[in-house]
Amino acid sequence: MGKWTLPPTGGHMDKPDKIYFQTMTKHDVEERLTKNDLIVIPLGSTENHGRRARTAKIRSSSPASPRSSPRPRGVRWRTPSVTAPIPTITWASPGPSSSRMTSIPTSCVPSWPASGTRDSGKQIFISLHGQEYIVPSAINEFGKRYQVPALIIFLDLPRIMGQALMDKAHGGPYDNPFQHACEAETSISLALFPEMVQMEHAEDTTVRGFLPPGHVDRGGDIYGNPIPGHCQIGCGGIECVVYPEGVLGKATLADPKKAIKSIEVTLDYMKKLHDDIFAKFPVGVLPDTKLITQRPKEEIDALLAGPLKGGRHLYTLGFPA
Repeated sequence: MGKWTLPPTGGHMDKPDKIYFQTMTKHDVEERLTKNDLIVIPLGSTENHGRRARTAKIRSSSPASPRSSPRPRGVRWRTPSVTAPIPTITWASPGPSSSRMTSIPTSCVPSWPASGTRDSGKQIFISLHGQEYIVPSAINEFGKRYQVPALIIFLDLPRIMGQALMDKAHGGPYDNPFQHACEAETSISLALFPEMVQMEHAEDTTVRGFLPPGHVDRGGDIYGNPIPGHCQIGCGGIECVVYPEGVLGKATLADPKKAIKSIEVTLDYMKKLHDDIFAKFPVGVLPDTKLITQRPKEEIDALLAGPLKGGRHLYTLGFPA
């Protein structure tokens, strides 16, 4: 702990520093993938976060730079993977239907092995948003549809943060349970991008449901209650009616110091995961074909070679639905 600089210095989505895929040339990508062939895909949302916060959220593990490094940004510097453009998916109001939400990651998963880049079958999706079941559904659909060697992982960040995201009654740093645009989420925002938060406009609400506590889980489903938050309808009123402010909880209690541990836990784990992946699967190596698929070897070899090297395009097996 303590090796990450928070808040991070500056943003990189429009800078030519070879962190984000959309700012890299084909040469840049090919060169990077000979050294690190992991694609990191953050997932975002656009929704009401109250009067104090921006509406668009890159709800992923935040880019924070290590104090030991002179480089200015994030886990992507310490683990030099390519970071994908950020698809925005959300179920909040306003938001797309369930089928449209599912179609975004379902199309995104196969797009990287099909992009012509070398060995981009190693992917990590990351999100700090709800509807966490959407991405595993997309990953499993990809696996059953294409049946090609790949290493695809989804990181649901509340699960990683665990107790560091909980309230004091459960051993965490916050006065109230994690919900949405609340004390915890606002604290994380203040720790990562304070320039985007206007605390003078912070609002508080009282979270309430129709059933007594202990049935439906809270934000991030980290408390272990029997019913995950998105596995019910009718246990509480809809947010746009009950919480028109866009806040569930006490945003005024936010403090960036409360968020440091949860962010560090996340970044530490992502660094460990990256290192463990490459210890088992070095650059150019994917899980053993014989254990991953029953497609003929010659077909898999052609798909792994890719169309730019005389092989086959992944979409010859079918275009994403």
